[in-house]
Amino acid sequence: MPDASGQGGFAGVLVDVLAGVLAGPHRPSAVAARFRGWSLSRAFAQERDERRFFLWLPVAAGAGVLLYLSADVEPSPWLPSLLAAAALAAAVLLRGRPVPCGAALGVLALAAGFLSGEVRSRSVATPMLDRIRIVTLTGTVEEVDLRATGARILVAVETAEGLAPEQRPRRVRLTTRRPGSVAAGDGVRLKARLLPPARAALPGGYDFARDAFFSGIGAVGSILGPIVTLPEPAPGDAAARLHRAVDRARNALALRVYAVVGGDDTGAIAAAMVTGKRDLLSAGGREVIREAGIFHIITIAGVQMTLVAGLLFGLARRLLALSPALALRRPIKAWAAGVAIVGAVAYDIGTGSRVGTQRALFMTVIVLAAVLAGRRAMTMRNLAFAALLVIAIEPEQIAGASFQLSFAAVAALIAVQEARWRAAPPDLFAEPPPRAAPRPPWRGRAARAGQGVVHLLTATLFATLATASFMAAEFHELSPYVFIGNPLTLAMIEVFAVPGALLGTILYPLGLDAPVWHWVGWGIRIVLAVARILGAAPLSTVPLRDFAPWALPCLALALLSVVIWRSLLLRLTAVPLLALGLAGAASGARDDILVAATGDALALREPDGRLGTLGRPGAFTAEQWLRADGDARDLGGSGHGEVALPGRRCDKLGCVAPLPGGGFVSLVADAAAFAEDCRRARIVVTTLVAPRPCAAPVVIDRLALAASGAVALRRDGEGWRRRDARGIGEDRPWSPAPAPERRRAGRDAGAETAADAAAPDGGREP
Repeated sequence: MPDASGQGGFAGVLVDVLAGVLAGPHRPSAVAARFRGWSLSRAFAQERDERRFFLWLPVAAGAGVLLYLSADVEPSPWLPSLLAAAALAAAVLLRGRPVPCGAALGVLALAAGFLSGEVRSRSVATPMLDRIRIVTLTGTVEEVDLRATGARILVAVETAEGLAPEQRPRRVRLTTRRPGSVAAGDGVRLKARLLPPARAALPGGYDFARDAFFSGIGAVGSILGPIVTLPEPAPGDAAARLHRAVDRARNALALRVYAVVGGDDTGAIAAAMVTGKRDLLSAGGREVIREAGIFHIITIAGVQMTLVAGLLFGLARRLLALSPALALRRPIKAWAAGVAIVGAVAYDIGTGSRVGTQRALFMTVIVLAAVLAGRRAMTMRNLAFAALLVIAIEPEQIAGASFQLSFAAVAALIAVQEARWRAAPPDLFAEPPPRAAPRPPWRGRAARAGQGVVHLLTATLFATLATASFMAAEFHELSPYVFIGNPLTLAMIEVFAVPGALLGTILYPLGLDAPVWHWVGWGIRIVLAVARILGAAPLSTVPLRDFAPWALPCLALALLSVVIWRSLLLRLTAVPLLALGLAGAASGARDDILVAATGDALALREPDGRLGTLGRPGAFTAEQWLRADGDARDLGGSGHGEVALPGRRCDKLGCVAPLPGGGFVSLVADAAAFAEDCRRARIVVTTLVAPRPCAAPVVIDRLALAASGAVALRRDGEGWRRRDARGIGEDRPWSPAPAPERRRAGRDAGAETAADAAAPDGGREP
């Protein structure tokens, strides 16, 4: 249940050994005894007796979701439906035979995960914008995320001039520097420059378009001109009205906290921790907390949800215990759990019910439901139920870093707790220990405080190890000082943030909340001061290159083998998986040229081995290129992503740069350059349609990019090895295939344009 969205890979195979060392001198012999009489059948019998095979069902269901997401074309639901029905029938018929019945249940979970992805995709379906357009649209504002200058607005579209109904996105996300008095629930009419949601900047990179699709967002862009507020917009259903009212309240409270705390990054972090509104934080502030490994400080997720539910549970139970009649005759623990569930749901709604908060709510409710039922709360089985619930409701989150980090951390913490339980089983028949001499009260308190510190550091260590591989694979970096930053952050959240958020929100309507926000601000300033020290320390951030495709699945399976299996023999299967995953992490592709999906920029490896850019890539694209290459250079927040490239030359027709090993690459901006560059360049990249024929060995134009997405090239002898971001013939709801008619028409038009081009410009040769 604790959140690990900002924590650094992998719980070691030596969990039991460590637990034995901590348990005392007799444990090593017990560990050694486990190496005697090893038997695979005995190991499987132990796992069956302890019902550990059930824990692999969410893994199988998650694999089904990943298979659905990785398909090149939208799958038909009939085959997985038939497979699920057959597996269910087989499981019922074979229920008396554990092995075949378990295999049938695994296939059922796999097919169910696949179908869950299909159902979710159909339920959120929205048209995705095909190209850049300037349109006038009307709609209703659903969310407003205020920034230091301007805002980001989510609009539910009702009409869009120039777009047919089947082309009109359901929602668009827009930015503006003049938000005015627009609030959630307002009807608006505005002119906007709309773009399709950004695809992956490189093969295997983060695909914003897929995330946007599952959020119902079919276009992004910026507002041109004023926003006209319309009278009496469509009211929408009750859930929509509640969501918009909550967003207005969150913005009002965020501005109040931001202003009281100081109107700087400290105030922005305080506002984010209280309301979940993160856009007030500057780029510099984000970099400080990222380098210290505590970016999760501004995320409303597991830690905050746990503390809120825990505070409400403890407070309700203590208040009910004030009545002896209730304490002795009524299940006040279950009642307190019910109060905590209601409070957790209210907290989720009040903070915007974002994906990370919803996931934390699922886990919290399942744990508290176990308390209601009189069962042990923190178990791997409850975590499995939470994972199954996420897969059933929002299966696309399986592929997200937030899901992977949070569940990996919680699984590691529960595995360590289970190891402690096994290391010190209760002995009901043991002789009671002799009574020790009375100790001063302060010594008992000091001992408990020391145990608390050790427990916090141990929890941080194992959660960090459990999530490091996901951090490295998703963000291409590790933060060694996370072992310092995370305990401090957790202490600040527990002492300052969560109690302050609850008390301040209660006092806010009375106008008596300012002292509480100052209290929260003091805690944040302490954390930021330490974060700046950690960020300036040597090796505060270790950049890592992109992993090989098989690396992360192997590392994830190694982690699962450690935390799920109980027998040491089966846990040792993590060793080859870990070795294979680490080998894949060290052998990721190091491409020589990266071409943006838009074709207006590329990255080229310099003679010194680093990447430089040709054209003017966006800052996000250039950052993705550098991170995947293990390059920690800072772009400086300039708003664009240009990185110096020796030897590049540009004019109004485009840019050229020399290639290592001879020849040059051309980035064509004007059709007049084709006549020369198709003849002399080794590689031609353009946002236009290249003429046919073009003699360059490698031609990547607008039509090719529409089918391939971003392209990566690596020198292979005299030729080039190519990787595409899009699969061959890919046609998914978030990545529709380009229309054949438009491809043919564009190709013919491009050929005619090139034929009429002017004479070559000899000044562009490097």
